[in-house]
Formats: sequence, C-alpha cells, structure tokens
Amino acid sequence: MPDLEVVAGVVWRAGRFLAVERPEGKAHAGWWEFPGGKVEPGEGLASALIRELQEELSFTSTQLIFWREKRFVYPQGPVRLHFFHVTAFTGEVVPLEGQRFAWFTPGEADVSIFLPANADIVPALAWPLPVE
Repeated sequence: MPDLEVVAGVVWRAGRFLAVERPEGKAHAGWWEFPGGKVEPGEGLASALIRELQEELSFTSTQLIFWREKRFVYPQGPVRLHFFHVTAFTGEVVPLEGQRFAWFTPGEADVSIFLPANADIVPALAWPLPVE
C-alpha cells in the first residue's frame, strides 16, 4: 500500500503553537493534532497546507518553512507527514469543521493527548523556536 501524503502545520503565535482536536465522526476523534490534511494528486506540499488551513480553520498562511518529514504506520495504512512551521498568517482561527482548538507552549502541551504520529513532534518544538 502506498503512503498517504499528508501535510501538517505547526502554526505559531506569540510563542505558542496551534493544535486542533479531531471532531466526532472523524477517524481518531478526540485526539489532538497539528492542523493539515491530505495532499491532492498533483498538488505541491505548501499549496496543500495553505488550502487545508483555509478549508478547516479559515485563515491564510503567509509564511511557511518546511521543517521535517516523518513516516508513520497506522492500522489503516502508512502515512507520510510533511511538517511546516507557519510563522505568519492573515485572518483569525475559525474552526469550520466543529473541531476545538487551543494554543500551547511546547512545555505545557500534554503529549498523551496527541495522535501517536504527532507525539514525538511536540517535544521537538521546545528548541529552537522559529523566528516570528
């Protein structure tokens, strides 16, 4: 089975990163994650993240920095995650899919609430923080 290509944004504001809770009715409901989603065929990674953030949270990323790639195997199949730091955006965070959101500092985020594919990403945010 080929890897599912997924983008995720580590969105920063005032030294805190954005996390969203997966809503009821979606796979892995109740777990927290970095916002993002599936890459469409023929779509670039940065374009996919910009689109996903607009569709799910109603804001537009204006500065993206590729950070790291990670492969994770869920029971449903393998996922290749492409993480970007989002250090600037326009608009406000407005959840459009019924999800809750919160801003965390790397030190206060409880890793146990994050999807397993995101759990090791949270501690990696502690240093160095991207320039805002």
